[in-house]
Amino acid sequence: MTTYDCDVLVVGGGIVGLSTAYALTRAAPGTRVVVLEKESGPARHQTGRNSGVIHSGIYYKPGSLKARFAVRGAAEMVEFCARHGIAHEVTGKLIVATERAELPRLHALVQRGRENGIPVRELGPAQIAAYEPEVRGLAAIHVGTTGVCDYGAVAARLAELSGAHVRYGAEVVRIDRRPSLGVAVRTADGTVLRARALVNCAGLHCDRVARLAGDDPGVRIVPFRGEYYELARPGLVKGLVYPVPDPAFPFLGVHLTRGVDGSVHVGPNAVPAAAREGYDWRTVRPAELAGTLGWPGTWRIARRHWRYGAGELHRSLSKRAFTEAVRRLLPGVEEADLRTAPAGVRAQAVLRDGTLVDDFLIRETPRVVHVLNAPSPAATASLPIGREVARRTLASLPRP
Repeated sequence: MTTYDCDVLVVGGGIVGLSTAYALTRAAPGTRVVVLEKESGPARHQTGRNSGVIHSGIYYKPGSLKARFAVRGAAEMVEFCARHGIAHEVTGKLIVATERAELPRLHALVQRGRENGIPVRELGPAQIAAYEPEVRGLAAIHVGTTGVCDYGAVAARLAELSGAHVRYGAEVVRIDRRPSLGVAVRTADGTVLRARALVNCAGLHCDRVARLAGDDPGVRIVPFRGEYYELARPGLVKGLVYPVPDPAFPFLGVHLTRGVDGSVHVGPNAVPAAAREGYDWRTVRPAELAGTLGWPGTWRIARRHWRYGAGELHRSLSKRAFTEAVRRLLPGVEEADLRTAPAGVRAQAVLRDGTLVDDFLIRETPRVVHVLNAPSPAATASLPIGREVARRTLASLPRP
């Protein structure tokens, strides 16, 4: 008879993994959950290195997981933060068109917002100034349900509330899965843990963990670094200000975000990273870079979107160019107003044909549930995502 150390092993201590652990123990009290996180604490990568925005869900295709989970998750995240005393604020945000060519896309966002059940108000130039005196644009929309919070604090609280045993410094190096028995996981320090099921919430490394489990994920994580600046004159911005996004890309463009601490972050751009955790140009991991370059989808992205990528690269290498991009929204900003802030890396799943996976991607195989694409707005949507992953995991467990 097999002896299990726990019922479910969760790989990854970011907000999605910890939300899953929380949902598992809520849905099935008594479920023994262990979370394995390779870092020394929670939320060290995507969760703790984003702009802290609680997204409304306005951008996402109606009916998609992103749309449904972001809209639901935004309300739940505000309620969770309020209940547990975590810093947050519902600020609303402006999405601003600065060129006439952007007006049709702005109007399309109005329609999409309404289809997703999100309150949207259309604004002219004078109304923009009433919200943001220093921002200039031809037209804008105001989205009242957008906010900001401290996602690192949310993740830490989920870890506490879940009742799971969270093991830090526990990097997974081997997985042995036997559909009739369960899974055995070996960590870098030689510890072996046995469980009835495994959940892969490894973020930047989720495709690698899927392969360790013997599964072909069908995607490759291509890391994109998002570089931020902090505004030396935060009084220039009262809340959140976004450009009209290009629908061909999953990136929202350089935006202005007043955080819960009152600071204003500017960014991010999106440039290829030379490592899964490549937070600056100096960080290069040859094996990871070779894996990215060896994926056919990487080259197809490059051929298809080289012009867009060249612009992002230029803004990464030139602070002046980055400043000019910000001036489209905030004409009064000067190059000296931008102070370098910590960067983040987006774990973007890419198909072999070069398609950027647009929706959240969750796949199930015997005894394993893989979360293979959960970039922004996954932090906003983390509570519904966690419940969905927990539901699939519990359904896959053999009855005693």
